[in-house]
Amino acid sequence: MSSFFEQHGLRRVINASGTETVHGASRCSPAVVQAVTDILPNWVEIADLQRAASETIAAVTGAEAGIITGCSAAGIAICVAAAMTGQDLAKVEQLPDTTGMKKRVILQKGHEVNFGAPVSQMARIAGAEVVEIGTATSCAVFQLEAALAGDVAAALYVISHHTVQSGMIDLATFCATCRKRGVPVIVDAAAEYDWPAMIAAGATAVIFSAQKAAAGTTAGIIAGEEAFIRACYYQDRGVGRVMKAGKESMAGAMAALAQWQAADRAAIKRGEEERLATAERLLAGIPGLRLERQPDPPGNPFERLMLHVDPSVAGLNAHQLGEALAAGDVKVVLRSLHTDRGYLLLDVRRIDDAELRLIADKVRDSLANATETDRTAAVPAKGDVARRALAAWPARSAPKSPVDTA
Repeated sequence: MSSFFEQHGLRRVINASGTETVHGASRCSPAVVQAVTDILPNWVEIADLQRAASETIAAVTGAEAGIITGCSAAGIAICVAAAMTGQDLAKVEQLPDTTGMKKRVILQKGHEVNFGAPVSQMARIAGAEVVEIGTATSCAVFQLEAALAGDVAAALYVISHHTVQSGMIDLATFCATCRKRGVPVIVDAAAEYDWPAMIAAGATAVIFSAQKAAAGTTAGIIAGEEAFIRACYYQDRGVGRVMKAGKESMAGAMAALAQWQAADRAAIKRGEEERLATAERLLAGIPGLRLERQPDPPGNPFERLMLHVDPSVAGLNAHQLGEALAAGDVKVVLRSLHTDRGYLLLDVRRIDDAELRLIADKVRDSLANATETDRTAAVPAKGDVARRALAAWPARSAPKSPVDTA
């Protein structure tokens, strides 16, 4: 690792969980690093850089325009603010006081998820009132139509592995229903891939993370209709001021988008398939461990490897195995969102064969060192794991449990 890691006592992390920002998101390519290197020593007019970014975003997504902000969570707050204020600078400066404005934001209950913070809180930051419709497992068009009456500023649609994956209104129908009432649709698609399809489905604005699928610098990208994007740009004079992106984040995001547009999708898919096969071979035959491929729940074009853990044979439950992998000089992170259901997920998109071998070795060592008392331990709630990690910071001896968010 670099001298920066050594200087600050930072552990090496092998992120086989995904592209979560909490684990460092994605590795950036040399092209992204070069873009950041080129802009850091120089001055630039941010308005000009945002204009260039808008052109790049439009070319990649098929949207009319785009803007870059601090992160996709910031993008939600900025889009909600834009829906309430439009291009009225007095209203921009008035937020989060929404007196005299439409302020209700419609959200399907199955989309009210926690990605590290509640989705609804991102809207409330701007002063909006979030109105949930349907139930946790079901939402119908008639419920959406009823909710669209009155002072509705926007409707928020979430595409994520966190959301309920069935029983919700599909995006195209959701957009068409909202458009009939003149209500803009904001799509939170932080980690998702097919942005042009979301624009084509009728979304007013689509938000995604530069550091996730595109493997860029940490930034939020908002793509959408030009008038709405301009209203988002206005928020830099209001609540969006605390969410702004710097020149280095913007340059890295733009380079990542250009790289994404030029990428050989078939070659990427072949590489992921080869690494999945390698992972299956390396982890095969471990007592108490059953392997299964899982397609990405929202439908992105890749699979993860499920590690089903039988504690009666393996000696550890899935949560304990995740803890063991995260301990030590090298922190191995597998996706631990479903340890209460007995499995971990291994994401091969950002790791190489050498790291896969290290992961397999650490899995075997962790299970070999299990004790008899480990077999019946309870799996704590994810929120409690997260709270313990927060309470322990900034102690250098961090808790062993990985904290999974988006």
